[in-house]
Amino acid sequence: MRMRKMKNRDSRMERCAELRMEDPNALKGNWRSLKPDAQALWVEVGCGKGKFTAETAQANPDVLLIAIERCREAMVVAMEKAQSMGLRNVFFIDMDVALMEDCFAAGEIDRLFINFPDPWPRKKNAKRRLTFRSFLDKYCRVVRPGGEIHYKTDNAPLFQWSVEEFQMCGLEIKNLTRNLHENGIVGIMTGYEEKFHALGTPINRCEVVCQPFDLSKVPARED
Repeated sequence: MRMRKMKNRDSRMERCAELRMEDPNALKGNWRSLKPDAQALWVEVGCGKGKFTAETAQANPDVLLIAIERCREAMVVAMEKAQSMGLRNVFFIDMDVALMEDCFAAGEIDRLFINFPDPWPRKKNAKRRLTFRSFLDKYCRVVRPGGEIHYKTDNAPLFQWSVEEFQMCGLEIKNLTRNLHENGIVGIMTGYEEKFHALGTPINRCEVVCQPFDLSKVPARED
């Protein structure tokens, strides 16, 4: 997410310090200490400005939600939203998702959300897509076996490519739809999703069941 640099970003972030995990690596394997009564640990990759984050945390008070966002300007807005809603079951990390294994233990996560990631449309940038096999390998290490990845995008070519990538990694796909809101709004929308749905853009969604797989045995792609 590209946002203009905030002149008062750091001061705004400081006012939300209770929601920001400055040393997430120190919590590896012990995230539930933030909410000992949590029934599940969910992680959102790339939370943006936090509409989905805050509303999901509010709707699921028995769940501990950790939101990851590399853009600090976006994360500040997300933290302020969560803080204004008085949420106590959501925390934020500003980091690259490629470093997930540094701060989450094997099988620690129950569910992972990937909402509207950058499509990186050029073939040479395919390895940067958050549904590329090397990322899937990381997710399947930190998400418990049988846990799920919930994936949404408005980008039909990216979705098709991602579905093929899931299949090539031997991962089970559930509840696949290429027009999620065709018969009415389903679930909690991101801010981005609301805008594109209003324009009539179909939203693609599926759930992927995580299981360990051998990355070296995943066949090469021609595209």
